[in-house]
Amino acid sequence: MPLRESLAYWHDAVLETLVGMYISTEDRTYNAKMRTDQLGDLQITTVDCDPGVVYRAPRLIARGDGEQVFVVLQSTGVAQIEQDGRATELRAGDVAFFETMRPSRTRFPQRFQMKIFAVPRCLLGQREADLQQITAKALRPSEGLTAVLSPFMAQLADSCDSYSAAITDRLGSSTVSLLAAVAQEQLGKGSADLPGADQVLLLRVQTFIRWHLSDPDLTPPVIARAHQISVRYLHRLFENEGTTVCRLIRELRFEECRRELASPGPASAGVGTVARRWGFTSATHFSRVFRGRYGIPPTEWLRRERGQGSHEEDRCPVDSR
Repeated sequence: MPLRESLAYWHDAVLETLVGMYISTEDRTYNAKMRTDQLGDLQITTVDCDPGVVYRAPRLIARGDGEQVFVVLQSTGVAQIEQDGRATELRAGDVAFFETMRPSRTRFPQRFQMKIFAVPRCLLGQREADLQQITAKALRPSEGLTAVLSPFMAQLADSCDSYSAAITDRLGSSTVSLLAAVAQEQLGKGSADLPGADQVLLLRVQTFIRWHLSDPDLTPPVIARAHQISVRYLHRLFENEGTTVCRLIRELRFEECRRELASPGPASAGVGTVARRWGFTSATHFSRVFRGRYGIPPTEWLRRERGQGSHEEDRCPVDSR
């Protein structure tokens, strides 16, 4: 496209793929490329861009849903980031957390490549106040779990399209669990709140829940029995996670239903099919709760979503209760 239109086009591409941001450059043109892949709930986007300044403004945040937290890997170049009153510099191999619900500013003084892992907020298992403690901090590849995470993120982002459809969801789930563990490590919650064995068990339980979301009988007793622990012990594992077992199941089903209902194309499933696929036994109850919470029945929302395209004001989540 004409160079004079390149920056405006990039603004639109970033808004469509990630979140709304202001991007400024010295000459108002931009040479950049983007690749996006999806592994289950995990979206991985690699950007290769000219120097510039990226600003996540409050006005743009009001337009977004804030459902994702970004975990970024600086592949090449340098990123000077500011968020939540902190400033740091990312160099090649460094990892950092970004909040999409609060303003941020990043300066890229030279051409750079960054890999952005967009994780549904609910899957990190951390409260907003906790996440605010770890944003805009450079996690060096020589420290703790980041020594494992940094090369793994690089390899995964570069090879997403080489995995079969049969394993992408599980691979995405395992990656989210690793990112959640890194967040927990940064918050100092690991050995302080749970013994090492319990921390591993918690990750296993979270993965088990994700793999069995479609089972309408997925309950705390079933989960506890599958891991040979008591229900009381299961609930204790979640005491420091800012959520409960049942709430996590609801949030994960929320994500799956919302994503599937919003999928374009003539082969997209109907409301009743989606409801049953993700553990709902009654489409009638599903529709009643949806309408009570969002003001319109899910069939009407679905008609708008598929008929008019993707508009922020039409998008709404699906609750399982």
